[in-house]
This record gives sequence, structure tokens and C-alpha cells, in this order.
Amino acid sequence: MASMRAPAIRNIIGTNKPLLGPVQRRWAQVHDVRFLTTHHDPNRVLEKYKEKLDRKAKEEGHASIDSLKQAYQDKIKDLKAKAESIPQPTSSTPQSPNGSPAATSTTTAAKSAQSPISSSIPKSPTPGIKPLSSYLDIPKILTLPAKEIETLWRLRHASNPQSICATIPLDTYMRMVNVARQNPQFVLPLPRTEASSQPEDAKDGVSTDPHQAASTGADIHFLQWGFHPPASVNAATQTTNASTLNTHTSTVLFTHLASYKLHGSYSQPHTVITHHLDLADEKGLILMNGNVLPDRGVAVDEAKLLVMWLQRFYDWGVDGQQGGKKAELVRMFSQGDVQGFKLEDLMAEVEKV
Repeated sequence: MASMRAPAIRNIIGTNKPLLGPVQRRWAQVHDVRFLTTHHDPNRVLEKYKEKLDRKAKEEGHASIDSLKQAYQDKIKDLKAKAESIPQPTSSTPQSPNGSPAATSTTTAAKSAQSPISSSIPKSPTPGIKPLSSYLDIPKILTLPAKEIETLWRLRHASNPQSICATIPLDTYMRMVNVARQNPQFVLPLPRTEASSQPEDAKDGVSTDPHQAASTGADIHFLQWGFHPPASVNAATQTTNASTLNTHTSTVLFTHLASYKLHGSYSQPHTVITHHLDLADEKGLILMNGNVLPDRGVAVDEAKLLVMWLQRFYDWGVDGQQGGKKAELVRMFSQGDVQGFKLEDLMAEVEKV
């Protein structure tokens, strides 16, 4: 053990470094706070203000300072009590008897319950899709006839100039969905009266098909269906375990074809519509609403035309045999039949609508 320690000791002795590091001097001092409290002698205070107290006593008709102190004894006690008391913070939220915050005011709840149009925005299990309950009070809506529901639905979106909405009969929607599940993508033309009215996406690096601009005078728009879980489920149907038609929420995205060619799935749609099935069981109605993004090269009226043609091309009749040439074009596009699908035929069918 001594042989192991010897080199270490020699190294320490051989160096010029001090054995201890620099000592840090601390000038802070610790005081006992109990002795920092100042205690004033009452007699010293009395001597300091004796002349003023004598003058005050004579002005109020007292014979001495003690008599003055006796007269102000109650007032002095009150001032001391107020100075020693510590006010307790008051909570801005009313408390219930068990100590938890009380519920929201009943008057506010009553006001919100009076209108069938909902002002709250409940969360949807599908991100980006607002449930129908964020627009309407569903329990109240279910008590109204179909005509009034349609009127309220239009009034709900009347204040938004970029909004489009409609009510669709259940059987019509189900025919469209049956076709859409087999053919989720398609293109629709939007006629243009001016050759220079190309959308911004078409001008930015990619133009539409040369045939398209020359022979049709139309912008082509790409549409894509999407099917998502139901944004909300009827509680009554859920509890009774009954079958329900509210099995999904569907969306349709409309995008400039030039933009889709350039960006693919990352292209930004100019119009998005959503179909709500919350009233399908009780009322046989589907409520559709959509939003047209500003500065995307499509006006609201033009978006309404696209939505109308969407229904015409995807509703093939009761037995699916009334689609005619429209159904044939949808099938050829889905199958990638380049030889059979002609843009001129598509334009001719649009003009018939």
C-alpha cells in the first residue's frame, strides 16, 4: 500500500500548485430576523408628540392627554383590528355545496336551448370535419318537418358568402354513394368564356391539356370522394343497438386538374363539401354543406355548378341503368380507359344537363 501511495505523494510535492484551490470569500452575513424587528417604546413616542397631543386635547375640551386617549380608545381598537386582519381572496367561480365549481349559469343554458341553431363546436372523431351538431341542435331539429329543416339549414349558412349547402333525399344520396365507392375519382369541366381566365395553378408551371383549352374552352376539375367515420352518432340509436344509416361522413374535394397534375395528393382543393347522415334514420335527409376557398380561381356559383354535375354524373337511377353515357364516362375514367374516354363526350354530356 505504501509503494502505491509514494508516486502520488511525490507528484503532489513536486508540483508548484497549492494543495488547496483558491478560497472564495463570502461577504454575506446571516442575521436572525427575530432581532431585526424594531420595538418602539411608547413613552418615547409620547414625549415626541406631547406638545401636539396637548394642543389636540385642549381643542376638543379634554383636561389631559390621558382623557384624550380614553375618548379615542374605541377608534384605536378598530384601527388596530383592521390593520391586523388579512383579507381572504374571493373566488370568481361560484362554489357548489361540496366545494367543487358550480355548473354554468342556468340562464345561459336556457338561452342556448331556445334556438335549434347550435353555437358550440363539438369535436369530431375525424380531424378537419365538423359534426352536424356544431351547426344545428340535432334533438330540436328532429322535432321539425323536412321543409323547416331545409329552411334552417340554408339560414345557418346564409351569412357566409363562400358557403354552399343543400339537402339531399336519402335514396338519391345512397345511389350516389354506391357509385362513388366504385368510382371515387372523376373529372368535370367548367366552361370558360374567356381564354385568358386560366386558374392560378394552371399558370404556375403547368397548363391544362392543349386539346382542352382549344376545343372545349373549359377548365377541367378533378374530384375525389372520401369516406370517414360518422362525425356524431345518435345517442338513442346507440343505446337501443338498432341499425342505423349514419355509418359514415363523406366528403368531396374539387381541385384544378392542372394543380393535381403538378402536386398530386398535396394539391390544395378549391372547394370541399361534406355530407352529414345524422338525420338519415329519422328524417330521410342528408345535409350537405361546403366551403369555396377565396382566391383559388373558382367563384361560388361555379362551385355550385360542379356540385350539381356531381349529382347528375353519380346518380344512375333506381336500378343503376339510367346513367347512360354519363355512367359510361365515369366507368372509363376509373378504369383508365384512355382510348374510350373522350373529353369532347364529357363536354357534350355536361351541355345536356
